[in-house]
Amino acid sequence: MRHILIIGIGAGNPEHVTIQAINALNKADVLFIPTKGAKKTELAEVRREICARYVTRSDSRTVEFAVPVRQTEGRSYSGSVDDWHESIAAIYEALLIGELGEGQTGAFLVWGDPMLYDSTIRIVERVKARGHVAFDFEVVPGITSLQVLCASHRIPLNLVGKPVEITTGRRLAESFPDKSETAVVMLDGEQAFQNIDDPDAEIYWGAYLGTPDEIVISGRLADVKEEILRVRAEARQRIGWIMDIYLLRKGADFDE
Repeated sequence: MRHILIIGIGAGNPEHVTIQAINALNKADVLFIPTKGAKKTELAEVRREICARYVTRSDSRTVEFAVPVRQTEGRSYSGSVDDWHESIAAIYEALLIGELGEGQTGAFLVWGDPMLYDSTIRIVERVKARGHVAFDFEVVPGITSLQVLCASHRIPLNLVGKPVEITTGRRLAESFPDKSETAVVMLDGEQAFQNIDDPDAEIYWGAYLGTPDEIVISGRLADVKEEILRVRAEARQRIGWIMDIYLLRKGADFDE
């Protein structure tokens, strides 16, 4: 039976890679590296650098594959994601059959941690359910952009004794600030924070975390939101893509 490793590789800094992840990389006969078009070549380059730096076995090889673009026009969000996952599952299945022999181990290198706003586990499960190729798999955790965000801003994630919500830009207005005092927002292509009108809200924003292009801005939301919008737009124009995350907070560790 084939064996699959889903390995979290951190948020962009090769030094985020854990010893467990390095050991897992060196168990793999084949290392699968996704490419996402010319504008996101840096994402593949980080994966290549990690393999070059940490993989010591001489008989392993890398196989690169193109990731299709999610089609959104005229589709619901859930429908477009489902179709996208099905397309990627077909690619994964072909890779396992065509590139991985019986008894061999393959590794998918996942940005951040596979459990946090990443669908590699879901897609691998989908391939397994199709029943065309037999394999088992295991997951190796990695450092997330959320951890790097808090480290870069030198803040704890949570207020003392209080919960944290991790959400998306599309759903931010449902929770913050009325239901959640701390909200971490990922996958926000519309910069939903600009619609939060609360004089006491604070934001801790970061982009390209862990990479040489890292940018962080923090402060009272009303004071820095325009700066974040400007810096974000400039960075996206300059680099060609952007990955960002932010934490919104209202309140203190201890209620008066």
